[in-house]
Amino acid sequence: MVQDLSYNIMWVEKYRPKSIDEIIGHDEIKKRLLGFISSKSLPHLLFAGPPGTGKTSAVIALATQIFRKEYLRDNLLELNASDERGIDVIRNTVKNFARTLPTGGVPFKIISLDEADALTSAAQHALRRTMERYVSTSRFVLLCNYPGKIIEPIQSRCAYFRFNQLSNTQMRNAIIKIAENEDLKYQKQGIDTLLSVSNGDMRKAINVLQATAATGKEITRKEVLNTVGGVDSKEISTIMTLALDQDFDTAKKKLQELIFVRGVAGSDILREFNSQIQKLDIETESLLQIFKLIAEIDYRLTEGASPDIQITALLAQIASLSLKK
Repeated sequence: MVQDLSYNIMWVEKYRPKSIDEIIGHDEIKKRLLGFISSKSLPHLLFAGPPGTGKTSAVIALATQIFRKEYLRDNLLELNASDERGIDVIRNTVKNFARTLPTGGVPFKIISLDEADALTSAAQHALRRTMERYVSTSRFVLLCNYPGKIIEPIQSRCAYFRFNQLSNTQMRNAIIKIAENEDLKYQKQGIDTLLSVSNGDMRKAINVLQATAATGKEITRKEVLNTVGGVDSKEISTIMTLALDQDFDTAKKKLQELIFVRGVAGSDILREFNSQIQKLDIETESLLQIFKLIAEIDYRLTEGASPDIQITALLAQIASLSLKK
């Protein structure tokens, strides 16, 4: 492997699509966005979907093709609403940018608000008024994960685009292309593991690839898991099988090793439990009880409960199933 990998630049930026055509998937969305570019006419837009599916890339590519690079800085304002979520940012930063005239011959500017669903209710109502008042000079593109958190008056003023999660095939092709461009050595299992831990998030997949490649080693399943502090599905299957076989002490010991020695996040362990539990020989009624418990534990972990105690309780529930046979 070559030693001069481009670590001085984040690969998510290096390989960010430069045009709408380069965006992975979303063919229908791309077709409509290209129509806006061709006509230089743009409504307010609402981009919704999971993280890492191309929403931000679509905004940047759209603005770049409309304004061209020489006028992009003057005509595009990007804000992350989760960092600046109060009414002041709408009244000051957004309004000041929106009220000035665009340059470069295009009749509007673009204001992009990432994570717009994090805006407070007051900020959203102020945003609605700003969208109405400055429609002659500005277009708003709102990016969010949960469109239901956007107030209805804003939703009704926007053309809605749903960015669905990318398929494994689409992500695999893109990741392999990057790996080969960076002259990385990789194994199929390594790429599969990278896709698994990324869970449809292309941005995360590229970041994990770069972080794994920084070790100078081949992209393997083990190296990817070491990078993300993840857990092998086989380890979780072993722990669950031990619990079912009444070797609860060994199962608990292996669980504690994952949490306290290797530092694996409780949420990652629980997610793998949820994925692997169906592969066990468990009756449907008991399986439903376990899924319900997994959901309860997931909520408790988000509220700050101890992963060790909560997931041990899950192991105890699994172990109790064999006692009932």
